[in-house]
Amino acid sequence: MRYFPDLDHVWPAGLLRRLMAMVYDALVLLAVWMLVGFVAVALNGGEANESPLFHSILFVVTFAFFAYFWMRAGMTLGMQAWRLRVQDLDGRPISLQQSLIRFLVAIVSLAAFGLGYWWILFDSEKRSWSDIASRSRVVVLPKPERGKRTPA
Repeated sequence: MRYFPDLDHVWPAGLLRRLMAMVYDALVLLAVWMLVGFVAVALNGGEANESPLFHSILFVVTFAFFAYFWMRAGMTLGMQAWRLRVQDLDGRPISLQQSLIRFLVAIVSLAAFGLGYWWILFDSEKRSWSDIASRSRVVVLPKPERGKRTPA
């Protein structure tokens, strides 16, 4: 299994940086939801679709969005913009199971008025509930040196 590069040069991500990445990701996800909504309206004869099936599809699409990026490169587009990466405790990409746990616990964390993320302020390792439950961590990547490309 592959390891991420530069493991010795990363540090735990704080709350503000994570929240800013979430805002970016929310905008990208909104565009994805709109695309799925347009397809659903087209398939429903031009009528709005409020069925449980449609809501389930949005839920699965949302999970697929995050799982794809977390498992592939360890970062969503918002995380990339803020130089964040999610990785397992050994510095490898997280698994599908870890992605599912992160996703579900993130929903609970947000539903509890964000308490799962405020937890970062009190945890000595700056872990959220999602990090703890999925046995993963979010780290800040070093700035790339000028003129050098980071390995893909």
